[in-house]
Amino acid sequence: MTTIVTKVEVERTADEVFAYVTDPNHFPEWQAGVTGGHLEGGEPVVGAKCLTTRKIGGRERDVTSRLTVFDPPRSWAVRGEDGPIRATVNVTVEPIAGRDASTLTIDLDFEGHGIGKVLVPLIVVPQSRKEMPANLARLKTNLES
Repeated sequence: MTTIVTKVEVERTADEVFAYVTDPNHFPEWQAGVTGGHLEGGEPVVGAKCLTTRKIGGRERDVTSRLTVFDPPRSWAVRGEDGPIRATVNVTVEPIAGRDASTLTIDLDFEGHGIGKVLVPLIVVPQSRKEMPANLARLKTNLES
């Protein structure tokens, strides 16, 4: 697996950045290809299911992940549970001393199952490397506007 690490500095407090970046309802606002998202049960607790709808190959598909880390306003992580392509996402938010600003780091990794073993290195990783800087630029714009 190849981890994609993307960072951005945001002129908002760690609490504000964490609340926005970890709320699946906001995913469509800043993530390319995401058309919907929510936490099953609504509460962000370790073990909760994160349900995301993504446009993949021209069709909408539901993706299920499990919340594995929830430590506000510092870290959050999910791990994909189904489908041929399963993402592991680790989010870290660090306050910048002396400012109402934060550094957001997202580590993204993929595991292929079945046909996903071929798709991950050939399509998914290159596409994600291209999309992540634009995703974080949108997130930054949304939070700072």
